[in-house]
Amino acid sequence: MFETPWKISNEILRRLAYPRARIRFALNGIHWGKNWRIYGAPIIQRFRGSTLVLGNGLGLRSSVRSNPLGANRPVILCTWKKGAVLEIGENFGMTGGTICAAERIQIGDNVIIGANSTIIDTDFHPLDADTRRRQPQDARTAPIVIEDDVFIGMNCTILKGVVIGRGSVIGAGSVVTHDIPARSIAAGNPARVIRVLAQRA
Repeated sequence: MFETPWKISNEILRRLAYPRARIRFALNGIHWGKNWRIYGAPIIQRFRGSTLVLGNGLGLRSSVRSNPLGANRPVILCTWKKGAVLEIGENFGMTGGTICAAERIQIGDNVIIGANSTIIDTDFHPLDADTRRRQPQDARTAPIVIEDDVFIGMNCTILKGVVIGRGSVIGAGSVVTHDIPARSIAAGNPARVIRVLAQRA
């Protein structure tokens, strides 16, 4: 610990902010789980009548100093519409970035999201200009599923309607627009499988 003195200050700041963090989650009707580690204040935007569930072992890093990659904004967890569902499993970690569910986003256990990535299951606005003028909120949505043990690199964008299979890795800066099979390494814009990981013995 003495070789990494910034970790000491991070831990002190985390503990000082602990009461405020608990209040913020409680005001949004979110049960505080076991072994949560919250660095800096995340932004919670929960639509009334939606579901937002977070598992034990949650780690959210919203302050710039909490990670060498530097969060360029706080973690934002959002349910955008009534009936939307955002479910995150155990031992989830994320630095900066956004997860926004207008329909459904389901994230499994032991998932790590690199700094400043974005996961959204909606286009937010219609693609057709006439529709956008008449009904600006009438965007297409499709559920996202991120299975257990997935690692998503920094500055990635995960778009609507995709499934990222168990144990996969998404390279930094990728844009995921299609399903990624289990135990694959995918990268690029749009992300494509570049390697299949060996099965564990």
